Amino acid sequence: MFKSNNIVSRIFERQIYTPAPSTSVNCVRQFYENLVPNCTIYNVDCPDHSFRKFTDDGRYLISFSKNYQDLIVYRPMWLSFSCNQEDCDSHDLPSKAKRFDHFFTQLYCMPLASNNEFICKDFFLYMESNQFGIFASQTAQVYDAPATGGAVLGVPSIEKITFHLVRLSDGVVLDEKVYCNDFVNLAHSMGVFLYDDLLAIMSLRYQTIHVLQIRESGYLVDVRAIGPYCREDDELFFYSHAQASSSPLIKDSSVEISRTSLYFCNPFSLPLRRVGVASNFRNQHMVMQGKSKQVEFPLDQGGTGLQRYQSQETSFLSGMKQRLLSFIFRGLWNEERDRTLRVQCLKKKFHFHFQDYVDLIMWKVQFLDRYHLLIKFGSVDGGVSRNTDQQSAFLAVYNIEATEVIAFYQNSAEEIFQLFEQFCDHFHANSRNLSYMNFITSHSNNIHALEQLKSAQSKASSFSQFVKKTMAALPFCCQSRSPSPYFDQSLFRFDEKLISATDGHRQCTEHPIKFISRRHPNILKFKIKPGLEVGGADVQTKKISTFLFHPFLPLALSIQHTLLQPPVINIHFRR
Repeated sequence: MFKSNNIVSRIFERQIYTPAPSTSVNCVRQFYENLVPNCTIYNVDCPDHSFRKFTDDGRYLISFSKNYQDLIVYRPMWLSFSCNQEDCDSHDLPSKAKRFDHFFTQLYCMPLASNNEFICKDFFLYMESNQFGIFASQTAQVYDAPATGGAVLGVPSIEKITFHLVRLSDGVVLDEKVYCNDFVNLAHSMGVFLYDDLLAIMSLRYQTIHVLQIRESGYLVDVRAIGPYCREDDELFFYSHAQASSSPLIKDSSVEISRTSLYFCNPFSLPLRRVGVASNFRNQHMVMQGKSKQVEFPLDQGGTGLQRYQSQETSFLSGMKQRLLSFIFRGLWNEERDRTLRVQCLKKKFHFHFQDYVDLIMWKVQFLDRYHLLIKFGSVDGGVSRNTDQQSAFLAVYNIEATEVIAFYQNSAEEIFQLFEQFCDHFHANSRNLSYMNFITSHSNNIHALEQLKSAQSKASSFSQFVKKTMAALPFCCQSRSPSPYFDQSLFRFDEKLISATDGHRQCTEHPIKFISRRHPNILKFKIKPGLEVGGADVQTKKISTFLFHPFLPLALSIQHTLLQPPVINIHFRR
């Protein structure tokens, strides 16, 4: 729309020209090419805190004390100072204007962690509609904890994990939710996902997805626990039948089963399982045998991984695992219509890998909408590992209301990659109340990001390994991307190895990071330089940087971390 780079000309053009339909916001965002952070205050004098991030609505800057016991919240404000000379822009800022408190006002400092707990510095979620903040504190991890009470062997244990619901306007703790002797991956909010007023907490140790609702009154209300049981009354239903040991649980194959759920023996001489499957599936594929409650299956079970599982006849598969196995079985059953080919297909693709499916655990979870969850399954080692790029994993879509798995993919499958490539924005649950959250760059809404993905794909030596590495990002961490317009790749071009919209540390260099105009590739718009203005003497020391951008103002913090040295904090703003 705009023909000139001059901001005055652009304002005039906006008054007399009408943009194309549905492009008015895009045209307005082009003004950010003129409103860039063109001034930097190096090594600013600021409190010794651990700064986390700006909230998505830009109202608050979240930080923690260095001992991770206290929560400190700031309100961003714009720099103001007086100048009694003619050309004020050519003069340096006064010394008082270079202080941290001229950009941010401290609202409060409040203790959050208690006793031997500490605040998880990488965890923070923001509920914009009510201005609620969700924080977490925990005790130290116990890596060799025994697997008791249904816990997964090999997963660490944390004695106490506390989730705090805080009203950020005044710092009042509205509610708390405590989990004892459990493990939730809180690094970068990996184990927790917020969608509108619903909160999903992934318990790795007990393989349970806790779904909570955040009420407007400020209470955390348990909605459902998905894992061992999938429906609210599953546990009661289960034990009511278990207590009736005097009468057979299933007398014959014609018994009526309520709410499309039934107890059945799987084809591998295991105890009765419960799974939500249709009654016609029961009639076609299972033959009940009186009190033994076992199923005769016309396959040779010798030499497969099933034998390793037969020694665990006293253990039941969880409700989630039952639904997953049922979905896989039915999918393979429907692939072939010929009975002989069907048996061979099941033996090769299901029976042989049965133990592998049983050994899968849930790693991560995210909401796709209010009724569907995207769940990542993998090995126990991958669930607690930081780097899972090259590990085999599976992605499942689970319907909460119907309590059934409706899709299941391996992380190297081409089909899931195509969905991710075309509908990447659907995997991000952004706030619907903030319009600028819809303009976060992804390869499904930006041609330049798509070209980068295609370029990386063409350079990969193996397509399956490339897909596996790309799918490692799913499920996405909640609120992990900055909505700042300076990360909009339709406006600016920058080195994503040094800085990006995704939350996390980046490798630090001695050279400034350049933001170049996308429409005019030869025009440098602004530069961001973390660390000291001149640079340190020790160039061999490894340094990492963190960048905190305001969601819509030309304001950013760069924090350079060096081993055994205090961090260097710079403020980048428009003067």
